[in-house]
Amino acid sequence: MNEPQKILFIINPISGVGQQGMDEFKKLVGNVLDHALFSPEIMVSQYAGHAKKIAKDAVKEGVKYIAIAGGDGTVNEVASILVGTDAVLGIIPSGSGNGLAHHLGIPVKKSDAMALLNHQNVIQIDTCLVNDAFFVSIAGIGFDARVARQFAKSRRRGFLIYGKIVFREYFRYRQRQYTLSLDGEKMQTSAFFISFANSGQFGYNTRIAPNASITDGLIDVCIVRKPPVIELPLVAHLLYSRKIDKSKYIDIYRASEIIVKRKKDKIVNIDGEPVKMKKELKIGVRPVSLNVIVP
Repeated sequence: MNEPQKILFIINPISGVGQQGMDEFKKLVGNVLDHALFSPEIMVSQYAGHAKKIAKDAVKEGVKYIAIAGGDGTVNEVASILVGTDAVLGIIPSGSGNGLAHHLGIPVKKSDAMALLNHQNVIQIDTCLVNDAFFVSIAGIGFDARVARQFAKSRRRGFLIYGKIVFREYFRYRQRQYTLSLDGEKMQTSAFFISFANSGQFGYNTRIAPNASITDGLIDVCIVRKPPVIELPLVAHLLYSRKIDKSKYIDIYRASEIIVKRKKDKIVNIDGEPVKMKKELKIGVRPVSLNVIVP
């Protein structure tokens, strides 16, 4: 009989797990995880970037399975270390939006997500870079990035807070001019925001790129124009019903190499985290570069 393989759980205490949920999480590990398959260890990240360091040390030690209990930001940190290795990422959705988990069909209920690890169904997915910044789900510029920055500043989390920020900033933010090169094809455009979607999900089950594939070697470039206020309910409905591509306010292209020129250095939304970047952005794909456990 094979020895159980080590699985390392990295928990972000600021996410939905929280300090009060630690005991419950340990019970899940004890009761749901198959201990004939896995020998678990739990570590808690203490500061921004700590999850990345924990993952780096684990990979050096030869740990094959590393599972995250956190949101898209924590997943991003750890996934950036696992890219191109034999290590396998597990996700226990515990953040606000959980965009990547939603796209992959990973259950939001923690006990179900934990049980999923036991099946060890592993696929390889694409990952991406904006300049030197890694992302696995979605990057964005314009209004998208403005919202990410304001949400990051907020002490509170959750859909209602996110919705309030979106509604408030909508009235303040104007469209910007961009020059894009999509696999060498150049275009000028005016956009409210542009999303570079590896997966289709913003989070909260809103799909900005309903037909995006995370295994096709391509990025869905979603160019969104600002809809009038009266159209917002319809646009929101299309986002939630996976039909936003039917809207007259969005154009979606696919490319593997993208160059964006902006007028100023601005914030970029990287898997939900705001990052200040130069005005020129180079976005590319690393095909099938990350091992992930999925249903």
